Amino acid sequence: MMNYLWVGMVLMACVTACLTGRTAELAAAVTDGAGQAVTLCLSLAGIMGLWSGILELMQQSGLCKRITAVLCPVLKLLFRRAAKDDRTMERIAANVTANLLGLSNAATPIGLQAADRLYQLYDRKGAPDEVLQFIILNTTSIQLIPTTVAAVRASLGAAQPFDIMPAVWGASVFSVLTGMAAAKLFARFRPKEQL
Repeated sequence: MMNYLWVGMVLMACVTACLTGRTAELAAAVTDGAGQAVTLCLSLAGIMGLWSGILELMQQSGLCKRITAVLCPVLKLLFRRAAKDDRTMERIAANVTANLLGLSNAATPIGLQAADRLYQLYDRKGAPDEVLQFIILNTTSIQLIPTTVAAVRASLGAAQPFDIMPAVWGASVFSVLTGMAAAKLFARFRPKEQL
């Protein structure tokens, strides 16, 4: 679906530029945008590599298991069936930890592993509430340190790239609470055979 939206926007820009006689501006915007995209990707690659490496070290050193122990009381309330499987809980906790650090790109592979393990616990049938809740938790995610956003702001010349932290904290806490409340509310309206 997103591919169709992007193609549609590009086609609209081309058609509009041709109709208004602004093809030179379109060509300049394409060239400038491509250069900015490469610069942004290179600036993000370093910080993502650093934090992905730190996350891997946390897993290898056993720190993720310690974080899991701290997060487990809260996570067990949300993921009752997963609470019986240590490896699943470890992956969920690692995903939550990566999201807390603002490492959404590093959290994605761990999140996919956690969702797969959750789905295995339900014999890969239907759309279990715990899997949906995890996807919502991963998507909304509370961020204590908005690393990726700060890196983008720094690459664009922000003098204090982390000055957005209070706004990020408020928005992320509100989004998690709203998402989880909506998941619990809508779960009540699902047909019984899908639960």
